[in-house]
Amino acid sequence: MSDARFEDAMDKPLRLIAFDAEDLQVLSAMTQDAVLPMAQMIWHARERRFALLLNRFRWEAREASQAERVQSVLSFEDVKAVQTQGFNRTNPDLILSLLSITFTPATDGTGSCLLTLAGDGAIRLEMEALEVGLRDVTRPYVSPTNRTPSHD
Repeated sequence: MSDARFEDAMDKPLRLIAFDAEDLQVLSAMTQDAVLPMAQMIWHARERRFALLLNRFRWEAREASQAERVQSVLSFEDVKAVQTQGFNRTNPDLILSLLSITFTPATDGTGSCLLTLAGDGAIRLEMEALEVGLRDVTRPYVSPTNRTPSHD
């Protein structure tokens, strides 16, 4: 038996889960520069679940001849509260761009996830415990711009 290789997953949908800050760094890297309409963000308070339907850039397929994106569900479990800043939540056509996800633990095992958005927007999730999942739900498609995102 051999270790899994990064190349073996190139054409398979991602299915990842994070239970600690180190795992979350991987999910953050895989969702960097994902875009979503405001309407594709939902909080189910009763189930304590916050979810986003992202169009994420396939960083794992950077060597491909064309820039690819794929629709993915990013879900957060055990969410107690959601706060937003820097964007109009009532505009369903607003397009958000995710830059990073970080977790700040509290002393009692709870903590907060911060989703940093382009344009000074942010979403803070107060969580009972860290449990975040990322799952591709469509086949990859050529990015409309066919360009790799870049940052100054």
